[in-house]
Parts: sequence; C-alpha cells; structure tokens
Amino acid sequence: MATSYQQQKAGDLNFLKRLNRSAILEMVRRVPGLTRADIATQAQLTKATVGSGVQSLLNQGWLKEGDLQKSSGGRPGRALHLNDDRHYLLGAEVGVHRLRLVACAPSGKVLEALHEPFVPTTPESTAALLAELLQQLMNSPAVAHRENLGIGVALPGPIATGEAVLRRAPNLGWQDVRFLDLLHPHLPELKGVWLMENEAKSAAFGELYFRTGKIPESLLYVSAGTGIGSGMAEGSHSPLLTRGVQGLAGEIGHTILQPGGLYCHCGNRGCAETLVSGWSIRATLGINEKDDLIHMLGPRLQEPEVMRTLGRAGEALGMLILNLHHTQNPAEIVLGGSLTQLGNTFLEPALTYFDANQHRLLGTTQRVPLRVVEDSTFVAARGAAAQVLARAIHGPELS
Repeated sequence: MATSYQQQKAGDLNFLKRLNRSAILEMVRRVPGLTRADIATQAQLTKATVGSGVQSLLNQGWLKEGDLQKSSGGRPGRALHLNDDRHYLLGAEVGVHRLRLVACAPSGKVLEALHEPFVPTTPESTAALLAELLQQLMNSPAVAHRENLGIGVALPGPIATGEAVLRRAPNLGWQDVRFLDLLHPHLPELKGVWLMENEAKSAAFGELYFRTGKIPESLLYVSAGTGIGSGMAEGSHSPLLTRGVQGLAGEIGHTILQPGGLYCHCGNRGCAETLVSGWSIRATLGINEKDDLIHMLGPRLQEPEVMRTLGRAGEALGMLILNLHHTQNPAEIVLGGSLTQLGNTFLEPALTYFDANQHRLLGTTQRVPLRVVEDSTFVAARGAAAQVLARAIHGPELS
C-alpha cells in the first residue's frame, strides 16, 4: 500500500509535492478542523508549502474550508475539512453465502449498500453477478453526482503477496483466481483504483483507517463466519497489513488446534475451522448449507445440543484469540463475522476464555481491549473501499 520511495529519483519535485499533499490530506482526514498553521506546525512544513498544498487540494475537491478559528497569535485561519461530497469509493465482499457491496464517502460513511444471497459457483459466474450489482450501485441516486475513485474486492482466502491472485478459497472451492481480470470486462467504464484483498485483512484496514480521534497503533480483526480468518493493520496515515511471504499471515482458521482431528476443507486434519466455523457448526447440528445458519439456530439456542456445540466452538475461538494476542500482540482486537449474531451462547465462552488467560504470561493488569462488532455485514466491503481511498491518496492520482 505504501508508496515506493526507491522508484523515485532524488530531487523529484513533483513527487515531493505529491508526498506533501498526501500528508496534508491525511492529517485533515484524521483530525478535522485543522488550520493551515496547525498543519505547518505538526508536519514541520513551511507555511508556503502548506498553503500551496492546501490550495491544490481545495481546487481538486478533496478539501473544503470551514469557519475562521481563533488564534493565539497572528491571523486567524480557516478550519479545513475533508470534502465528503465530491468522491465515492466502491467496496465489495465475495462471501461464501452472500455478496456484500457498499458505496462509501471518503469519511467512510456508507452512502448505499447491497446484500445479496449467493450460491457458490464458478469465479466467472460470480464476477458477472457482482458486476451487475456494482452497476446497480453506481446507478444509485446517492452517488450519481459523485466522482468514483475505484473499487476494492475482498475475498475469503489468501491473496498472493504483490500479485492480484486469490491463492485458494477452500470454502468456495476456488484456486489461483485472478478475479479482477474476470470482473474488468464487465465494467470497462469503471476507472480509478482496482484492488483485491483477503476479507479479514480488508476489515482490519478499514477499522483502523476510517477511525478518527484516538487511534490505536495496531488493530487485529478476527472474522468468525463460514470460515475463520484474521487481519493485522498497523500505522496511521496508510496502515500496513501483515501479509507473509505467501499471503498466509492471518489464516488462523487453518492453524492446528486438534492434531489428528477431523479433516478440514483445506485437506489438513484438526484445523481450527473443524472446531469453530459456520460450516463445522452446520455439520455438527445437521443444518443444510442452503439454509441461513443464524436464522435456523435462532429458535434453538436453548436446546442442550446447540448449547454444547456453540459452547465448544466459542471456547475454541477464545483459544484462537489468545494465541493471536500472544503471537501478534495488537493494541486492540475487534471481533466480527456472522457468528457473532449467535449471541452470548457462542460469545461468552470465547470472551471468558480470553479474559481469564490474557494476563498469565506477563502478569500485567494492562488489558488489550476486545470489541465485538454488533453488525459486521459490510465491514469487509467497507474496508476494501478504505484501501481504495488510501491508494488514491498516496498514488499518482493526487498529482
């Protein structure tokens, strides 16, 4: 995601100007209401550099001016804000059972959203269906007057590092898919940034990047749905995602919790997903894949067999979160995914296990906060849109 400084020639003034504009825009995006003087002081840039950069961003429609702010000395300056009315971003998640799409303003505000049931099929058919829904979103009155900055697509599997290839999605039965290449012919008029990402990593990015006010230095997102995954984002202006050399970082659903256990969709035995995942819960309780798991279990949450199954799955999730706490040690953990809608029968064993064990190694009383997202339907799609925004801000498009 970060700009490659090695590819720039020393003394490239256009690059330096773009770098300064990106820094200014990120500061205002994170802390609305800053004045030019505030930016110059905090960024340690000259007033002339800030003035030129701000004027360029105003002309391009990225920023807008607000009221005059009181000054402790010198002339009062005008508050600067992100212009949330000029651009929009598209984000989409290809889930195992649903397609989820959003059109977002640069602040992260969802302008329009679509949630479509989806029967797993070929990558080609999925791309065609997704394109139809994206076209429907782009024709919405909520975005008709805005300029599109691009599209990000979140997918349920590891993405090759440095390459737009979905390596494998076991729960879809896909392998080595260049999904953007399949999508692009259906949307030739869609310009701007095109990117694809693992769904949990997209969610982590969006949860950190669209945050304002007090921002954690790192954030771990755990996605508990049909499969189990995680993503780790660090930094502020353009967060970095932990990927690994093959894109496998965060694939916690395929870490081994029970050696010699049940076979997983990936081919290994005893993976975490055989203990805690939507598909393993379905298998244990005999729920058809075509039926909505949350809807089917809602009336049955007090049944002894359901309580036992969800209790075991919840405790396994707590073990995974504790392992992530020890191996990645984020400043904040966010838990999302469709399984969180199962409520306390599932969540309480997970949270209790993590709470009881997170201090055993260091003995510290400093807690790592764990937040459960009540409705994570569009979190990954919104995160993919956030990645589009970051790429647009830090790429040549800002020239």
